Amino acid sequence: MFSDYLSLGLDHILDTNGYDHILFIATLCAFYVPSQWKKILILVTAFTIGHSLTLALSALEMVNISPTLIETLIPITIILTGIFNIIAFRKSASDQENIYLNYLIALGFGLIHGLGFSNYFKAILGTEESIIQPLLAFNIGVEIGQVVIVAIVMTMAFVIINILKAHKKYWTIPMSILGIVVATYLLLK
Repeated sequence: MFSDYLSLGLDHILDTNGYDHILFIATLCAFYVPSQWKKILILVTAFTIGHSLTLALSALEMVNISPTLIETLIPITIILTGIFNIIAFRKSASDQENIYLNYLIALGFGLIHGLGFSNYFKAILGTEESIIQPLLAFNIGVEIGQVVIVAIVMTMAFVIINILKAHKKYWTIPMSILGIVVATYLLLK
C-alpha cells in the first residue's frame, strides 16, 4: 500500500497532463541559481507541507472548496510567483529577504495546489481506516517528484548561467515570463 501511494504522489507531480504543477515548481525555482540548491529544496518542501496540510484537511472533510475556484487559483499562483520573481529581481533585495518571503509564498500556494488534488485523493483513499500512511507516502512521492523537477530546472539554469555565461537576469526573467504566459493561457482557456 505504501508504495502505491508513493507512486501516486510521484505520478501526480511528474504527469505532463498536470503540467501546471511542473510549471509552478519551475517558476518558483526561476529566482535561484544551482549553487542555492539547499534553499530551493527547503522552498519546495515548504510547498509540500502546504500541499499535505490541505490534502489532510480535505480527506478529513474539514475543508471543502469549489474545484472551479481552485482551478482558477492555481494559475493565479503561478502568475503571482512569476511577478514576484521579476519584482524581487529588479528591486535587488538581498536573497535572504526574498527567501523568507518565498518560503511563506510556497507554503501558502501549496495549500491551494493541495486542494486541486484533494477530491481525487479522497476518492482513492476509499475505505482506508487511517489517512496517515497514505498521506505520508503520497507526499513523499510528491517531494521526490519535485526534486526531479528542481534537478531538471537547475540543470537548465546551470547551462545558461555557468556554461553560456549569461547573467542571472537572462535566466530569472525569461523563466518567470514563461510561467506567467502559460499560466495566463491556463486561466483563460
